[in-house]
Amino acid sequence: MRAVIQRVNSACVRVQGQVTGEIGGGLVVLVGIEEQDGREDIEWLTAKIAGLRIFAGGDGAPWARSVVEMAGGVLVVSEFTLHASTKKGTKPSWHRAAKQDVAIPLYEQFVAGLNQFLAVPAATGRFGAMMEVELINDGPVTLILDTKQRD
Repeated sequence: MRAVIQRVNSACVRVQGQVTGEIGGGLVVLVGIEEQDGREDIEWLTAKIAGLRIFAGGDGAPWARSVVEMAGGVLVVSEFTLHASTKKGTKPSWHRAAKQDVAIPLYEQFVAGLNQFLAVPAATGRFGAMMEVELINDGPVTLILDTKQRD
């Protein structure tokens, strides 16, 4: 499981012009799922995201609070292209990305797992849909986490 996390001032996702998820300050999490991913990956990744100290503290100290501590919003968007292979040629291969029958339940479990940490449930896009993601990156702060590279 791979995630790109961006600290944002605000963000929303639209499907066919309709807003499906929207947050104020917090995190946008683009998450890609592989066939081999499972419960352990979800547990590690959701806890890591919830605990990341990437927000300023009340005293202005940088990197002092997590999204949970600041009661920020989280917008989760499925992103199979995070597992693109570009080793050969110029056309990406998606062979590492999980098929929908595997990915959808894991995505739903990921959102549910993340919600266990949050005061307000995560906003989401729509799995498998063409989406427009709009955000105002704060910092910018962008992190990449991969459950297969935990070191």
